[in-house]
Amino acid sequence: MPPGPRAPALVQAISYARDPIGRFERLWKRYGDIFSVSFPGFGRVVYVAEPGLVKRVFTGDPDTFHGGEANATVLEPAVGPNSVLTLDGAEHMRQRKLLLPPFHGDSIKRYGELIREIADRDMESWPVGEPFAVRPHTQAITLQVIMRAVFGVRGEDRLREAISLTRDFAARADAITQFPFLRRDLGGWSPWSRFLRSRQALDDFIYEEIALRRTESAPSERDDVLSLLLAATHEDGSPLSDRELRDELVTVVGAGHETTATALAWAMERLLRTPRALAALRESLPSGDDSLTATVKETLRVRPVIADVARKLTAEAEIGGYSVRAGTLVLPAIAAMHHRPDLYPQPHDFRPERFLDGKSDHYGWIPFGGGIRRCVGAAFAEYEMRVVLRAFLERADLTVPDPSPERPRLKNITLAPAKGGRIRLEGPLRPLAA
Repeated sequence: MPPGPRAPALVQAISYARDPIGRFERLWKRYGDIFSVSFPGFGRVVYVAEPGLVKRVFTGDPDTFHGGEANATVLEPAVGPNSVLTLDGAEHMRQRKLLLPPFHGDSIKRYGELIREIADRDMESWPVGEPFAVRPHTQAITLQVIMRAVFGVRGEDRLREAISLTRDFAARADAITQFPFLRRDLGGWSPWSRFLRSRQALDDFIYEEIALRRTESAPSERDDVLSLLLAATHEDGSPLSDRELRDELVTVVGAGHETTATALAWAMERLLRTPRALAALRESLPSGDDSLTATVKETLRVRPVIADVARKLTAEAEIGGYSVRAGTLVLPAIAAMHHRPDLYPQPHDFRPERFLDGKSDHYGWIPFGGGIRRCVGAAFAEYEMRVVLRAFLERADLTVPDPSPERPRLKNITLAPAKGGRIRLEGPLRPLAA
């Protein structure tokens, strides 16, 4: 195995939980581009933190580098066995092809007005002159976007029910994904039992929504993602089953709600503590989205929402001069690579201008993973972030109550601002543009 710390697995896990970004940066500086770490329940795993090695993992034979099997260890209780996240091989590619069209770059622009409307409505609830955490607000925004743009939920009562069920499910899934040893029934109020009840309640709602949609007289008039998936077919002409639809919808909730909300909170946390970047972005807003795009990319670089992405070897593979045995998890270390000074000079500085040329090293900037398993919703997430950030900056004068940066904290599978991204609205919101 590659070199790495020899402390007990639990000690290493605690060190990661306390400082997930700094931990990987220190490991890279000490051990180099490939190293190994022990985690409870996973044994010794291998990390790579160099673009060439990351490319080796992402473009390796998908029959050897199993992403679905690696994800299933943590995510399958929540997203299910038919999720694009937990499938491998031909089944993964079939499901991925069905999901790509609704999330294509051109297709997602139809949701711009809806996203802006939801963001503007949430901003009306912000207190004036009082510090508050922005992450709960970005969570509310991204969850509404998913329920209306992806699920196509209509009616305020129905929307409130969907949001309530999803929030409860996400809260129950938090412990289950982080601590697999909790997946045992210890009575009606044990974490696993509560999770199963919340999952069943959400499933009942989703299956009801699918059934209602299948009976609609004019489904072609809808443009939400569920309607598009209902019209899609496999290569043999068969439609997606209810279970397939359920698993993909829950996948979108998990992969597109918490992550985008966290990234938006980090964007505000970084911008408000970097006056130079904030002023430059405000000045550029009338001229288009180039600076917003660069800001989104720099946010995801300096504060990646996910620390790593995994593949599980089904056969021995050569990686970085080591013969890594079958069954080992191999993980591109996003947090470490995004802070390499040879790739990003002064890596801890928030400098969106790094990305103003519109380019980024494909294997040196990997917040959405890479290869054939790159996040299907990446374009949607970046677009949603641009729309919401524009709303915040055009209508609000914001400051931070504490100039000290917020530390990343493990929340579910994401690295979130420890205090939720606390901000302060200094005066009334500017009116909506006519």
